[in-house]
Amino acid sequence: MKATIVAAAAAVLTGGVSAGHNHRHAHDLFKAVKRGYNESEVCVPGCTTIYTTVTGEPTLYTPPAPPSTYVPVEPTPTYVPVTTYEGPITVPTPIAQTCPTPGTYTFPATTVVVTETTTVCGASTTLVPSGTHTLGGVTTVVETATTIVCPYATTKTEGNVVTSVIETTTYVCPTPGTYTIAPITTVVTVEETVVVVPVVTSYSPGTYTAPAVVTTITETNVVIYCPFTSPTPVPVAPTETYAVQKPSKTKSKSVTKPTQPPKLGSGGDQWAITYTPYTEGGECKSAGAVMQDIRKIKNAGFSTVRVYSTDCDTLPNVGAACRAAGVKMIIGVFIGEVGCDNGSPDVAEQVAAIKSWAQWDLVELLVVGNEALFNGFCTVPQLAQLITHVKSELGSVGYRGPCTTTDVVSAWVGMNVQPICALIDVVGTNAHAYFNDHTLPQAAGEFVAGQLKIVEQVCGKEGYVMESGWPSAGNCIGKACAGYQQQAAAITSIKKAVGHKVVFFSFGDDHWKKPGDCQCEQHWGCGQLFGA
Repeated sequence: MKATIVAAAAAVLTGGVSAGHNHRHAHDLFKAVKRGYNESEVCVPGCTTIYTTVTGEPTLYTPPAPPSTYVPVEPTPTYVPVTTYEGPITVPTPIAQTCPTPGTYTFPATTVVVTETTTVCGASTTLVPSGTHTLGGVTTVVETATTIVCPYATTKTEGNVVTSVIETTTYVCPTPGTYTIAPITTVVTVEETVVVVPVVTSYSPGTYTAPAVVTTITETNVVIYCPFTSPTPVPVAPTETYAVQKPSKTKSKSVTKPTQPPKLGSGGDQWAITYTPYTEGGECKSAGAVMQDIRKIKNAGFSTVRVYSTDCDTLPNVGAACRAAGVKMIIGVFIGEVGCDNGSPDVAEQVAAIKSWAQWDLVELLVVGNEALFNGFCTVPQLAQLITHVKSELGSVGYRGPCTTTDVVSAWVGMNVQPICALIDVVGTNAHAYFNDHTLPQAAGEFVAGQLKIVEQVCGKEGYVMESGWPSAGNCIGKACAGYQQQAAAITSIKKAVGHKVVFFSFGDDHWKKPGDCQCEQHWGCGQLFGA
């Protein structure tokens, strides 16, 4: 996403000349005009859509009164809910399996076929202390007074049964600001408990499979949730972790079969590529266009895509496309000029979007910050605090995967980064050989491998390159010249040297960017070299 990239030369540690060129590869992340709602988004200003309500499992909530919260406070907005009801729809939601007594349990594989894109009321969970909590709802940012039509998940009581439903509201935003539409208020009377938050969930067409599970239970009345895999078959690790809830207790726990977690990467010479869902003009791509792009990435042999943030409906649109194509995701919390404050609206909005989405089976890695240290957006203590905050927030809704941050070598070696090293599971770096004036394209792989080795030694952990590429047009920087032939030579060199640990930058050219001093910023697309 929006950041400045500098690939420091290996000479940083050897006394040679290092690169000092800025590589800006994204536009203003949170400028609302670039994040504007288009025809593919959930909330569409000025367009009335009626959504069908489907019922789900009973939740822990007592339905609240209809008022919604928003910022700023005055004047009070109004909304009109519209609801219709149909029978239940079969979708691949996690299966709750009850284990009443200690012992070994075998649960057979289950298959669900979805024939068309289906939107239902799903759920996410969060651990909260005693008190009154406002959860869920739909958050949106508007620059002017406007009216939006928006589906949202809530609860409905009929007799003594509480069910999750999807309703549609026409919501008046009287002034510019950030609005939370139709959140749910719940009162927790015990010290701490896991509550279920209804969310709008969409499933793409495909065949979903919950694999067979064999597990040993040592307590009574344990409930295991067995998740479905993506519709396109993907390798299943021999060990799975399942969220567990005991009716007699308030805290969640997990049951894990003891084997080593798999390493990141494909194991071959081609792992991942970066992707941003923008048109040539910098607007948000439609869900259909995103689906076409992800299919091309899959057909080109990539197993993973890296996205930088949550704007432009990145998680729902790219996530749905990845699920349909059988591709994993590296997701991120982007830190820009607003800085590292975990209470800032920018950060809070991204974390809330990830928590609401919560499709952890798609996520291979979480990246908090992209060159935030190098750009001066965060100090080491601030970034460490932010990583702790994000891990805690996402952990409360079930994320158990690896987490990292990524920066250039000069940031890793130029600061006391040990507080960050202690928090991350793997170390990430961005390494662009083009910005080292001593590196020829055919030596790019050797340069990138050297950068990776440096950061691995700094933290003493496995390392991965979160960005690496070469521009097809631009100025020469010493021996490093841009061009189609040079790009092809560099990508081939990188792929051969460390392709199994590299996220190639990027899927397509970014014509919406400014050319920069190097005249290269619009020309980093390399997907065509892989057949994408």
